Amino acid sequence: MALLRKINRVLLVLLVLLVCVLLHSSLLRASTRPTLSDHRKRLSGAAKVSSGRASEVDSVVPVIICASEEHVGATMATINSIISNTHASVFFYIVTLRDAVKLTRRYILKTKLKGIQYKILEFNPMVLQGKVKPDSSRPDLLHPLNFVRFYLPLLDISHKRVIYLDDDVIVQGDIKDLFSIKLKPGHAAAFATDCDLPSTHEMVRSIGMQTTYMGFLDYRKQEVRDLGINPRDCSFNPGVFVADMKEWKKQKITKQLEKWMEENFRQNIYSSAMAGGVATPPMLIVFHEKFTTLDPLWHVRHLGWSPDASYSDTFLQGAHLLHWNGPFKPWNYPAVHLDLWEKWFVPDPSGKFTLARPDSDS
Repeated sequence: MALLRKINRVLLVLLVLLVCVLLHSSLLRASTRPTLSDHRKRLSGAAKVSSGRASEVDSVVPVIICASEEHVGATMATINSIISNTHASVFFYIVTLRDAVKLTRRYILKTKLKGIQYKILEFNPMVLQGKVKPDSSRPDLLHPLNFVRFYLPLLDISHKRVIYLDDDVIVQGDIKDLFSIKLKPGHAAAFATDCDLPSTHEMVRSIGMQTTYMGFLDYRKQEVRDLGINPRDCSFNPGVFVADMKEWKKQKITKQLEKWMEENFRQNIYSSAMAGGVATPPMLIVFHEKFTTLDPLWHVRHLGWSPDASYSDTFLQGAHLLHWNGPFKPWNYPAVHLDLWEKWFVPDPSGKFTLARPDSDS
């Protein structure tokens, strides 16, 4: 019996030791296991790293451009012209709708543009509810992406300054020069005015293009007259501009633009039948006498307003940026100065975006 008791004691001691060893091991694992807090820190760090490439505001030129399913090839031509004419590091924020995300990504990855720095952002058209009326005169001007320029602070970007470009432009100069423009204190953006370049005056007169506020706002409406804007004041085209995001947010530019969209929705103080469509008038109202003027050679426009009227080749060779605003786009036919656009065209690998030319069936 004495022997049995000794054996039991030994077993008990061994059991206690085993329990102690197991407890120590368990505590050691618990002390080295990542906690929920640790996971959050890691995720936070990863988010910073993934966005850091685009948030180095001083080392890249950020360009915002839209890519609709119908015009994705135009967007790619613009991008190609930019990267081909600069040594600067350019980061493209390509804004599109859900139905064109895959098409846009494939266009980039399957072509010479696969090396560009970019991020595809999906725009939610629901933000336009109660702000835009259907209009059959030029339905293309009511495309949701035409209003992306109003909502720059809502995009997933973190730059102090950005360039916004329409998809029907070609950049012939160094985009860094446009980005480096000095904005006047208190100005949230820089545009080119419609009265700025004598070389364009003959073109404007020949096509009947509007260059003053009278062509965009309905001065028969009391709401417009109350603005106190002289109808003969020079207008500007918002298809090309440089924006100071701090000033934009400080002045609540987006809220101001939405206010005038909603006012037009109720009172019809302008319409897409007037020059520029419904995306231009709110910009004209909000930025009236509150913007820095761009060098006019950084926005030579009206190339798409007539299939016949054209600029001299010498003048266009010296232009830094060409804009085919208007219904006659350079990927369609008829249009003018097709060669200056087509030299930057990157064929669509899916074959969906094709050029309309007199000797083609497309």
